[in-house]
Amino acid sequence: MKVILVNGSPHEKGCTYTALNEIARTLNKENVEAEIFWIGTKPIAGCIACRKCGQTGQCVFQDNVNEFRKIAQTAGGFIFGSPVHYAAASGALTSFMDRVFFSEMLGSAENAFYLKPAAAVLSARRAGTTAAFDQLNKYFTISEMPIISSRYWNMVHGAKPEDVLQDLEGMQVMRILGRNMAYFLRCKEAGAKAGVALPEREEIMMTNFIR
Repeated sequence: MKVILVNGSPHEKGCTYTALNEIARTLNKENVEAEIFWIGTKPIAGCIACRKCGQTGQCVFQDNVNEFRKIAQTAGGFIFGSPVHYAAASGALTSFMDRVFFSEMLGSAENAFYLKPAAAVLSARRAGTTAAFDQLNKYFTISEMPIISSRYWNMVHGAKPEDVLQDLEGMQVMRILGRNMAYFLRCKEAGAKAGVALPEREEIMMTNFIR
């Protein structure tokens, strides 16, 4: 079992990393492999809706989006972490997730996200976390991904990593999230061994509101 934790902050070892690292440590204690994937600081273009991913199986922009999609197939679960910028996830992570999720929907014979558990983690100095939390969770619900919860909303507070470490409640929320993720993965694994089949999938129907 493996969980990929995506660090959507421009700071590789900043506040978002501190929260994700606490989850990773907890997952390791639960005998679940954890890999932190940093999206980096290079510009990430937004999705241009060219739909070429549906023809080629990869995004037309050759950057870390395609790199991530390669390793996503190896994961059993995902956690996406972001700092809060103007009560939203970082612009880079938003562009990253727009392209990753759209290209997985159109360009993968085997969707890397289908029925795999996911969670969002937000880091802020003070406020805007709940709005950003809601934003990221929408990627999961549109992709048939069970959302893993914790005892509170998945957020930490602080202007620097040292502050986040002092957010005792926030760090506890991260640990509980890690244990809940590990539990769900074990339940899913046990179900597969017992012969519990995945739900029947239907072909996607897309309609609009124009008569």
